[in-house]
Amino acid sequence: MPWIQLRLDTDNAHADAISDQLMEEGSLSITLEDGQDTPIYEPTLGETPLWAHTVIVALFEADHDLIPVVDRLKALPFVGDSLSYKIEQVEDKDWEREWMDNFHPIKFGERLWICPSWREIPDPTAVNVILDPGLAFGTGTHPTTALCLEWLDGLDFTDKKVIDFGCGSGILAVAALKLGAQYVSGIDIDYQAIEASKANAERNQVQDKLALYLPEDQPDDLLADILVANILAGPLRALAPLIAEKVTPGGQLALSGLLKEQALELSEFYSKWFIMDEPAHKDDWSRLTGIRK
Repeated sequence: MPWIQLRLDTDNAHADAISDQLMEEGSLSITLEDGQDTPIYEPTLGETPLWAHTVIVALFEADHDLIPVVDRLKALPFVGDSLSYKIEQVEDKDWEREWMDNFHPIKFGERLWICPSWREIPDPTAVNVILDPGLAFGTGTHPTTALCLEWLDGLDFTDKKVIDFGCGSGILAVAALKLGAQYVSGIDIDYQAIEASKANAERNQVQDKLALYLPEDQPDDLLADILVANILAGPLRALAPLIAEKVTPGGQLALSGLLKEQALELSEFYSKWFIMDEPAHKDDWSRLTGIRK
């Protein structure tokens, strides 16, 4: 079935009101996009910020007449005749196949591959983690996850216990187990992440070596030889004492989910507990590593 979409420019102050109007006009979906490549980083809890220049994309059935829709939008007191818009035909596609085609096996370091289940494994002799994109964050495509996977690929996991702090999809936990970790504990505040991690561990047949906890359920004496936390700079700072106490003396730490400009300050903060290495960078993102004092 073909579709038609209306793209229009607005600002963050009026995006919600225009979106509501478009839904009343029969839009099947609304997408908000960045109009000027202005990234938004780390909103505070409860905030849903928008870009100063926001593009609204409203999808309609192909036979929907959008000219009257545009006229009614122009009649809104905060819009007027200056409304910038474009009406576009949308090609009908197999959207599930289109989505799946965007994901390919990716290699991290010397021996680790992340492979979607519907793709052929490029190197059967490598360490292959089978993982499909889902609700929980973490497929290996984001630089922060890639930085962590590359770090894990270079470690010796013999007789090592690992904590994946903020486990998301379980990608780092499963990778550590496939790389030889003795046991991994995954912690996340989101129950969906716990379920996703469990499913991915089962898919990779490592579920017997993985324990998953919501924060309130984790053991008080939980310790690890290796801890990796791929979350955000704010929580990494706020939770630093808790993270530090979970790493054994001489244990290894990796932190990611932070921007380049946040790396040095956070590294200095963690130096209370760890001997910190120089930050590693990928695109605009950074990874910190260190050894517990």
